[in-house]
Formats: sequence, C-alpha cells, structure tokens
Amino acid sequence: MSDAPRIPLAGVIGSPVAHSRSPFLHGHWLCRYGIRGHYVPMDIAPDRLADALRMLPELGFVGVNITVPYKETVMDIADLTSDRAALIGAANTLIFRKDGKIHADNTDGYGFIENLRQSAEGWDPTSGPAVVLGAGGAARAVVASLLDAGVPEIRISNRTRIRADTLREDFGNRLKVVEWVQAGNAIEGASTVVNTTSLGMTGKPELRVPLDALDKSMVVTDIVYAPLETRLLREARDQGCTVVDGLGMLLHQAVPGFERWFGLRPEVDDDLRQAVLG
Repeated sequence: MSDAPRIPLAGVIGSPVAHSRSPFLHGHWLCRYGIRGHYVPMDIAPDRLADALRMLPELGFVGVNITVPYKETVMDIADLTSDRAALIGAANTLIFRKDGKIHADNTDGYGFIENLRQSAEGWDPTSGPAVVLGAGGAARAVVASLLDAGVPEIRISNRTRIRADTLREDFGNRLKVVEWVQAGNAIEGASTVVNTTSLGMTGKPELRVPLDALDKSMVVTDIVYAPLETRLLREARDQGCTVVDGLGMLLHQAVPGFERWFGLRPEVDDDLRQAVLG
C-alpha cells in the first residue's frame, strides 16, 4: 500500500449540474497555484444524496459545493452547521472533516458583499437604505449579509408577499416589506439596489419593475450573470449608477471553500473572470 498522500478531491453537487461554471473556476485556481487536486461536477438523484455525501470522504473528497435543488436539503444531512448557514436556512459549501463529520456553511452572502466591495469602489453600506427584489434563498443570504454590513434599512419586495413577510419575521424590523406593484417607488432614496430574482436571466421573463427612480448616486447589482448585463444593469448604467454584475458573487463565494479544501486562499481577478466566462 502506498504511503503517498491522497490527492484532494472536491466538486459541485446538484441536479442538473452540467451548466455549473464552478469546475472552470476551481480548475483555474488549481492550475494557477500548482495544486494536485481535482474538482468535478456530480449530478446526484435526490434519493441518493445522503448516501453519496457519506461515501465521498472515503473516496478522497475534502468537500463539495451544493447548488439547486439541494441547498436546503443538505442542512438536514450535515452534522454541524455554521451560524450563517443556520440563519439563512441553506448551505452551499460542505467541508468533510477528518473526524468524519460534515460541516455545512453558506458563503453566498460573503460572495455578495465581497463582489460589491471589489467592484463598487467606495461603496458604503451605512449610507442609506437598500432595496432587495426577491425573497427566495438567494435573498436570505443577501439580506443577512447587508444587515451584517450595517445597512440601516432594507426595503424588500417579492411577487408573492408572504415570502417577503417571512423574511421580515426572520430578520427583524430593519426590513420593510413593499408590495411588488410598488417596488419601483421603493427605489427612490435608496443607496443600494439588488435583484435576487431570476427575472432578467437568459430564458426567463424580464424584470418589469419601473426604474425611473434610479439615481447616479446608487450602487445597483444583479445576482444574475447570464447575461452579464441585464436590463436592470443596462438602465442603471444609462442613469450613471455604479453597476456590479453577478459573476463576481459566484467567484467570491468560492474563496472560503477552496481555502478550506486545498489549504490556500485564492485571488479573484480578471484572469479568473475570463477563465469562467470562456
């Protein structure tokens, strides 16, 4: 039997998962830093998910990313969860510990904030209210990170109001629920505007929220990255706003997982963007 150290393996689990850009992202870092490791996509059926997660460490896996539709499901499988994953109610990063336990974390909010800080120079979360469109899983991560960064008020609007009301109950009175038909009005006077819905994504309907209230003082971002420039970002750019596309969130959310799995903190730069886009 060989005494050579095992080559660390990581990957992304979802269903479907063939569309994921994460293998290009992590593959670029592994190559750049000369790390002997691999990152692979895995399409696993729902009834095999728990068994697969328990088996992967035996095969040499040190952790995995989790994408739709399993971000909530893995919370019931993991042995340990971070405070932020528990608050958000979902995990996108699993670490397989040496003691055999699965640790669940959520780095989506971290990726969102780091993308703003890198791409919107001088962005000050405390300067005024934020508007968050959508109230799904991504919105929960965004809301948690904005509150943690010091945003004084979040105006949240969702096509189905009950989901927005649930977020307010979970995150407190710094959240103000706005009816979807009034979402355009909520933008007035805001400092930060965020779309967390799939509206505007390739193959999805456009975001039809009126954008007349956009002002050049605002930072506007969309977590959608296909296309890179959505209608929201295009109109915001035309109004002189600082715009931030959604690709950076994907890149930055991957940093903590890569560091835990492969022992090196990677850099997010233009070379990485081009590798993922290419």
